[in-house]
Amino acid sequence: MPNHPRAGTPAQPEDLVDVEALLAAYDERTPDPDDPAQRVAFGTSGHRGSSLRTTFNDAHIAATSQAICEYRAQQGTDGPLYIGRDTHALSEPAWVTAIEVFQAGGVHVLADADDAFTPTPAVSHAILTHNRGRTGGLADGVVVTPSHNPPSDGGFKYNPPNGGPADTDATSWIADRANELLRAGLAGVRRTPIDRAGLARHDFLGAYVADLPSVVDLDAIRSAGVRIGADPMGGASVAYWGAIAERHGLDLTVVNPEVDPQFGFMTLDWDGKIRMDCSSPYAMASLVGRRGEFRIATGNDADSDRHGIVTVDGLMNPNHFLAVAIGYLYAHRPGWSADAGVGKTAVSSSMIDRVAADLGRKLVETPVGFKWFVPGLLDGSIGFGGEESAGASFLRTDGGVWTTDKDGIILALLASEITAVTGSVPSDRYRELTERFGEPAYARTDVACSPEDKAKLGKLSADDVRATELAGEKITDRLTHAPGNGAPLGGLKVVTEGGWFAARPSGTEDVYKVYAESFRGPDHLARIQEEAQEVVAAALA
Repeated sequence: MPNHPRAGTPAQPEDLVDVEALLAAYDERTPDPDDPAQRVAFGTSGHRGSSLRTTFNDAHIAATSQAICEYRAQQGTDGPLYIGRDTHALSEPAWVTAIEVFQAGGVHVLADADDAFTPTPAVSHAILTHNRGRTGGLADGVVVTPSHNPPSDGGFKYNPPNGGPADTDATSWIADRANELLRAGLAGVRRTPIDRAGLARHDFLGAYVADLPSVVDLDAIRSAGVRIGADPMGGASVAYWGAIAERHGLDLTVVNPEVDPQFGFMTLDWDGKIRMDCSSPYAMASLVGRRGEFRIATGNDADSDRHGIVTVDGLMNPNHFLAVAIGYLYAHRPGWSADAGVGKTAVSSSMIDRVAADLGRKLVETPVGFKWFVPGLLDGSIGFGGEESAGASFLRTDGGVWTTDKDGIILALLASEITAVTGSVPSDRYRELTERFGEPAYARTDVACSPEDKAKLGKLSADDVRATELAGEKITDRLTHAPGNGAPLGGLKVVTEGGWFAARPSGTEDVYKVYAESFRGPDHLARIQEEAQEVVAAALA
């Protein structure tokens, strides 16, 4: 799909969402439960939608919050519920709706001490800190965020007592119950008007920032005098970066401290939309343009669960930084277990496989979704878990759990630690990896398909793949389940010695996504991409 002609250029007034209309629609529009598009639906990162499309409205959040009240009671979760929100316009009213329902349901809600924005990793950190050593009175949490999605969107995700994204069993139960409540016209949903002054509070920022030295070597960063530029991209980390600089004495500039629910300071993403995607060179164009001012510059999306790393060479591909981070961490964390494996999703670069093998570490390859790394991060059997979409987290230096949700803040700080300790910026470190292991070409494309074929693709078996060669190489593996945990991929992965492709149905559009990589160059990658469609078509026939 071609890029928009204004991709990477500053947003103009005509690009901005009408916030008043967005907020009015949140209250005034009622979803039709008979319309599948207007029901509650949890993807890999919660329920997302827009009030203007009647997919994220007061009724959705009231029903989902009531369902969470009932779910946590069923699970015996009777500790506090930590709640955070990001800077999207719809996050504030949805936060209010949720608190009104939670408090009416007898849930002890803990909101931010300063009534401020809260990154996803700070909520995960709070849950795990509360639950450490406990067997009862366990906490859980909710983050009101659509992550990097456009300003017109809202999002709502639930983190159970393990601190990470809820698994499919939990989200399916919650969504089914929420949709029952929608069909019943919200009968059974209880709520009480919010009393902000009476809300119980938690110092998310103070607790998180004070604990950072247990996971990142801030002394090394400070001693080396690494000059850092941190761009919150108008998101929930806006107050965190200044606090990190002040508390830990870092040479760190908050590049853009502005918060604007229209995100009018952004440059347009590849498709001409405003999107706070810190892995996109178009959305990050402003920061990339200032790369000469800093040794390391970093960006975070709106809830700070993703990271973007900028060096003098520009914005790093997320796969490249994941490989560098893994190579560095397992060589510089003596407190980690020698058995701690490397977690990656099936669509992440095979450079990670080669780095893990060189380290002598077990590779734990999972389906897409950070939830698959949660058990391993909790018990230390995974030292690092990362996704190609620029989301990752890793263990404390002593091998204990830090967060079980993605943490874009520590990944951004890790880039500076790598620079301080090795003397090389991460992009230089990646070049060293390519000299040792080869230089892969990687791409993701969308292929149009019918809803029926999307459904088939998600349920394929390895036996459905009849092809024996891909781009001139013998196929060595056909996967419909992840090798790391045996869980269904929800699609197909085909592997050869020099490359691979994975095909997964989109959750929102009538397309399937093709991820492909070649260690034999761009021309070979193009062949893989072309033949991937033929392999998929034959398997679906």
